[in-house]
Amino acid sequence: MAAEHGHVDFCTLGMFIIDEIEFPPPKPPVKDIIGGAGSYSALGARLFSPPPRSRAVGWIVDCGCDFPSELRESIAKWDSGVLIRETPDRLTTRGWNGYGEHEHRAFRYTTPKLRLDHHALAHTRLLWSKSFHLICSPLRCIDLVENILELRKQSSGALSETRPLFIWEPVPDLCTPDELANCLKALKCVDVVSPNHSELGGCFGVDTNGKDHVDFRSIERLCDQWLQGGIGSNGEGGIVVRAGKDGCLVARQGARKWLPAYHQSADKVIDPTGGGNGFLGGLAMGLVGGGASLNISNLEEAAIWGTISASFAIEQIGMPLLSSTASGETWNGVRVEDRISEFKERLHRYVQP
Repeated sequence: MAAEHGHVDFCTLGMFIIDEIEFPPPKPPVKDIIGGAGSYSALGARLFSPPPRSRAVGWIVDCGCDFPSELRESIAKWDSGVLIRETPDRLTTRGWNGYGEHEHRAFRYTTPKLRLDHHALAHTRLLWSKSFHLICSPLRCIDLVENILELRKQSSGALSETRPLFIWEPVPDLCTPDELANCLKALKCVDVVSPNHSELGGCFGVDTNGKDHVDFRSIERLCDQWLQGGIGSNGEGGIVVRAGKDGCLVARQGARKWLPAYHQSADKVIDPTGGGNGFLGGLAMGLVGGGASLNISNLEEAAIWGTISASFAIEQIGMPLLSSTASGETWNGVRVEDRISEFKERLHRYVQP
């Protein structure tokens, strides 16, 4: 097993969900859409991993007795390091998404969910990933990190294994002042934490929304409070706050920088579902690509990758279309490298808010 350590760049413990999406009339609903935090974060990583590196993108799909064959074909086209688990005695995890006024999104599970934890990684190559995406509560975050590290130690028999990077996406319903103490404990276990601006504000009981934009200064102040408490085992971890159309804030001790969103027109955003999860898959690959050491310039580059991943996730319903061409892969007819180059050119003209 130890020989396989270097073969996985990214692993998410987010779930695979088959989505049904209901839009306001007269737009018809859509069914059997690939969804879930696991799927979108895997997409974000896969965008930056053309074959053969595509097989280093790890995620888990639990296929119930009702799993559609066309979704199996779509997953297979990615040529990823997906772990397919057949669970014929249950229905696949499914969710209903309803969109109302002002893009308000309601969600509920329509079949029982099968949550992933460290046990799913045992005796698989995914355990040896260079990075892990965790989407969970603070206490569950601590538990997952400790158990993943313990499993790796037991499996290899060595105490000096390189520590993987842990990227934590907090769940919104537990971003509350009551959970702040637990949150501060969890921050010491991870390398990067990435809430959206509302989740960050929720931890402190603060509204981070402004009239036309997010409250940039308020977000910066709250980040400073988290940084003062320390992120990562050595206090050198970072924060990336996702702020929708206003981009993201990259922050570390002594440095912070805003980056714009890729899509500057609302017309380009067809379905924002999964944008944040996709962002974190790209962010993780940027961190792995930059080596194990975390520094603000590396974190900034990783956030650029995350921004590009998010842009592909939200410009259609479901997943972007993958095609193979003589010059490499395209997603929705666009080369990822070209979109990065264009975005970096735009950054030269971007003024910090």
